[in-house]
Amino acid sequence: MKHPDNNFKTPSEIAQCYSSVDSIDVPHIISWADTERDLSAWLGNAMQSNAIHELYRLEKQIKETGDEKIISDWRKLQTSDHFYYMCTKYFADGDVHKYFNPYESPYDSYINFMNVLENLQHRCAEKSSGVLTAQERSKRIQGILQK
Repeated sequence: MKHPDNNFKTPSEIAQCYSSVDSIDVPHIISWADTERDLSAWLGNAMQSNAIHELYRLEKQIKETGDEKIISDWRKLQTSDHFYYMCTKYFADGDVHKYFNPYESPYDSYINFMNVLENLQHRCAEKSSGVLTAQERSKRIQGILQK
C-alpha cells in the first residue's frame, strides 16, 4: 500500500492492537435487509416460522444418527436463503425478493423446503430403525463380493 497508515487486519487483530474507547448497545437484532432492517425478511410470515420451527425440531433426531451426510444436509437447510425465498413482502422490498428468488413464488419455496425436510426426516428415521438405504445395501454387497 502506498500510505503506511493503511493496512488490513482481522477483527481479532484489531482487538489486540487497539483499546476500546466505548461500548455500543444493540438491544434488538438488526440486518441489512429490507426497509425494516430486522429479521422479518426471514421470519416475517407463518410459512417461514413453521419451516424453521420444523427444521430445528429435528435437531436431536438428526444428530443422534451420527450420519455425516444427514447432518450436513440438515445444516445446509439452515442457510438463510431458504427462508428469504419464502418472504411475502410487497412493494420495493418484494421486488428485491423476487429478483433473487429461484422459485415462482414464496409458496413454491415453502413447499419445496418442506418436501426436502420430509425426505431428510425419512432418511433419519431409516437410519435410526436400522433399515438400510439402497446405497448402504449396495456398499455392503460390494464389500462382501470383494472378500
